Amino acid sequence: LLAWLGLELNTLSILPMIIKPHHPRATKAATKYFLIQAAAAALILFSSTLNAWQTGHWSITNISTPAATVTITIAIMLKLGIAPTHAWYPEVLQGATMNTALILSTWQKLAPLTLLYLMKNSLPNSLILTIGALSILVGGWAGLNQTQTRKIMAMSSIAHMGWLIIALNMSLDIATMTLAVYILLTTTMFTSFNITTTKTLADLGVTWPQSPVLFVIMLITLLSLGGLPPLTGFAPKWLILTSLCHTKLFMLSVMIVIASLPSLFFYIRMTYLATLTAPPNTTNAQHKWRHKMSHPWALGPTMVMAGLLLPLTPLMAT
Repeated sequence: LLAWLGLELNTLSILPMIIKPHHPRATKAATKYFLIQAAAAALILFSSTLNAWQTGHWSITNISTPAATVTITIAIMLKLGIAPTHAWYPEVLQGATMNTALILSTWQKLAPLTLLYLMKNSLPNSLILTIGALSILVGGWAGLNQTQTRKIMAMSSIAHMGWLIIALNMSLDIATMTLAVYILLTTTMFTSFNITTTKTLADLGVTWPQSPVLFVIMLITLLSLGGLPPLTGFAPKWLILTSLCHTKLFMLSVMIVIASLPSLFFYIRMTYLATLTAPPNTTNAQHKWRHKMSHPWALGPTMVMAGLLLPLTPLMAT
């Protein structure tokens, strides 16, 4: 009951932040978010009641009824925006501002994931692994035809959540490390997009003159999100695949590696569009007006960590 109350407070607190711009799209996003989160919270309450009715206790860590376990798992997946209950997530991020989208992609994941951590011993393993593999596949394929950076980041988030819940099924240490790296990379990308006001892929082509150093590190962070070897994003995928191979789940390993290739493709496409192509007319005016860019103090350390943490993998995974 207290967990449900916390999730409800969490949902109601973020709604004013989504609706703040007073734009019809923001109102639509807030309405969608509220309906989805309320439905998920009702499912959690329903499964808790079902479990209490069958077993006589309200404990999260000891849900023994199969129906209650499956119901609460689906409710948490709905809250996290994991496939197949993911359709609301890109739309809500597109309707929110960059900063609100960042909060929705990072902080808002912590409460449902905490519930999953607590329920680890009673989770249906095959269901979790299937949903994880499906999320990686959907996150990759659905991101291929997107042109809005927020929707691309939403698809990236869906794919990363798939990796995370597969890790959760293997080891809590690896899952925690995967979550930390995901939050780090997502924060770096959203902050960079916010500073350079990059809302579409076309905007990437005119970002270079504003801040070349920020631009280059942003592209490195994109490749890190894709999980390319010398960068930080490779570490969690490496550890997850190693633990899957240790538990003899070779087919699943091969499947999620192949499913993550479309994700890597659209990250590389973003870097290609940004570096090797330029729009014929950057602006309608003769001179491009440049506002003084703000550089948040935390951006420097996060950008460095987004690219260079791979040698510290043994330290992070313990």
